[in-house]
Amino acid sequence: MTSSIYPAEFIFPGHPDKLCDAIADSLVQEAQRREPRALVGVEVAAHRDHVYITGRIGCEGAEHIDVKSIVREVYQSAGYDKDWYPAPKKVKVTSNLCLGPLEDGEAEYRELADDQAICIGYANDLEATNHLPIEHWLVTRFARRLYALRLDLPDLQLGPDGKVVIAVRETATDDGATWQLEAFSCSLQQKVGSDEIALHRAVRLVIEEELVAAAKKLPGLSPELPKALTVNGAGNFEVGGPEGDNGLSGKKLVCDAYGPRVPIGGGAWSGKDFFKADRAGGLHARKLAKMIVQLGITREAQVVLGWFPGDRAARILRIEAEGGRLLDPQRFEQMFDLSLLRSGTTYQVTDLVQLARWGHFAEVDYPWANAVGI
Repeated sequence: MTSSIYPAEFIFPGHPDKLCDAIADSLVQEAQRREPRALVGVEVAAHRDHVYITGRIGCEGAEHIDVKSIVREVYQSAGYDKDWYPAPKKVKVTSNLCLGPLEDGEAEYRELADDQAICIGYANDLEATNHLPIEHWLVTRFARRLYALRLDLPDLQLGPDGKVVIAVRETATDDGATWQLEAFSCSLQQKVGSDEIALHRAVRLVIEEELVAAAKKLPGLSPELPKALTVNGAGNFEVGGPEGDNGLSGKKLVCDAYGPRVPIGGGAWSGKDFFKADRAGGLHARKLAKMIVQLGITREAQVVLGWFPGDRAARILRIEAEGGRLLDPQRFEQMFDLSLLRSGTTYQVTDLVQLARWGHFAEVDYPWANAVGI
């Protein structure tokens, strides 16, 4: 019998880094609405009541995109208002974007990688967790419920910023695996003078409910709370969001994907269209890993894809099964369409803001989540 501890963390939509990711993907969404092959590569930074946006948006009508309104809508939908700084209407937006139509012939060249990339995908055979590492699945569930407390229990006077970190003990036995939540901590933005005891009670109840529900879905998971459950362990947390820390898109890649158990591979996803090699490759790799597991070839798969500039499709560089066993990439090369054309035309979702906030693998109905017909 062997035992290991696996940590994971997640952050709320009001966290400055997630504000930036959501803004970046809002711009991707607007560009794709205007032109299916829109080229988008943007980065966003936030500090206090300022937002800075750089990069390029190439599509029909790009120069008419109302960037300021998009930024302020993201702040508002995350929970910022007159009570939580900065109020969306007062956010100052500085844009240094290159805006305009695609160049002649550029739309056709979207099918070719314009950069290099290394992309990693992962899946296990735990259908209950959507084939994700259990600690990452759990911490995302906890974060969603805790973020909802600001609306469910307004008397707690919670703000839009927050974060959660957990540690899960995984024990391998002859009969399978068991899991126990070993440690839990959250930091929730709350007005000074609010009821801290009521907050602690509410958090404890939420985590208890989520553990019981998760244990019913996943045999082997203990519903017991950890001995230590910490809420705002560093003291009151009223000054948060972009006032408490600066934000930058692309910083929370681990939260976007699988948690720290799995390597993250290449670059950021939010702020890049689905013809971009980094984003396309990460989603292709997940789809391929998931199909390998669902076919029963292995209980766990980690896929490494590579792009060289000018490639039309990703190269399968490595497939690692459970126990470090390697699978032959050639076995799968002709079975799967790993092209940029496929990702750019089929990996379209209607709400990229929610995607940016809760992760690329949080929902089972995303186009790359269904392993059938890859």
